[in-house]
Amino acid sequence: MKLQHILIAAAVSVMMASCTTSKTVLPYFTDISQVSEGSFKSENYSPEIKPDDELMITVNSLKPEASAIYNLPLSNPAKSTSLYKTTTPQQQTYIVNADGDINFPILGKLHVAGMTVEALQEELTKRISEDVDDPMVTVLLINFRVVVGGEVKQPRSIEVTRSRYSILDALADAGDLTEYGERSNVLLVREENGERKFVHLDLNSSETLASPYFFLRQNDYIYVEPNKVRQANSKYNQNNSFKLTVISTVVSAASVIASLVIALTVK
Repeated sequence: MKLQHILIAAAVSVMMASCTTSKTVLPYFTDISQVSEGSFKSENYSPEIKPDDELMITVNSLKPEASAIYNLPLSNPAKSTSLYKTTTPQQQTYIVNADGDINFPILGKLHVAGMTVEALQEELTKRISEDVDDPMVTVLLINFRVVVGGEVKQPRSIEVTRSRYSILDALADAGDLTEYGERSNVLLVREENGERKFVHLDLNSSETLASPYFFLRQNDYIYVEPNKVRQANSKYNQNNSFKLTVISTVVSAASVIASLVIALTVK
């Protein structure tokens, strides 16, 4: 009986030691957890427009008939007798071509790649003001999406509705990391200048707050790596599943053989 107790205690000790060595630090930014206050430099970030981006641009003014010519035709012209009599702005979308251009009514071809949404809005307002008094121009980037996968509670594609969107925003929208997510090794993949670049971010370190990758761009992909406990559990479950399959196969084969032997013996 004493031997059994000793063996159980030893097994528990080994398990506890194993959990301790592979323990994941759950809190974020542990290096400043005991610091009462501080600050980090925050850049005035806004994503740049790129080829294949989809822009929603609307132009309105106190005299809608004056600004209507700067909007694309209605999707169903039969609903309006004249484009110039439109009293409310329609949702106009433009796809940025491979050269970084869009074809805008009246103004013609505009090179927009490399501009921020705010910069394009200011430029359009300036140029349209030459013909229209106090134009109200709205530019929205409507294909701003990021994908979050791995050890988060709700892996998914996220449609972003604002310019400044950080990795913390994305993780929060994905339900945050599970307890099995490795905070110290979060992968971010980004398409840039025809290449897919990647970087590993450590959410246990406050340096991430000042990282140039803190704010996300359109089509960024975030992957949270599973920690050692999750990987060990997965391997254990796979091994057990394989063993059960083998045992089931052996038992089935033995049953068939026994049935044959009984049948032959009876004869």
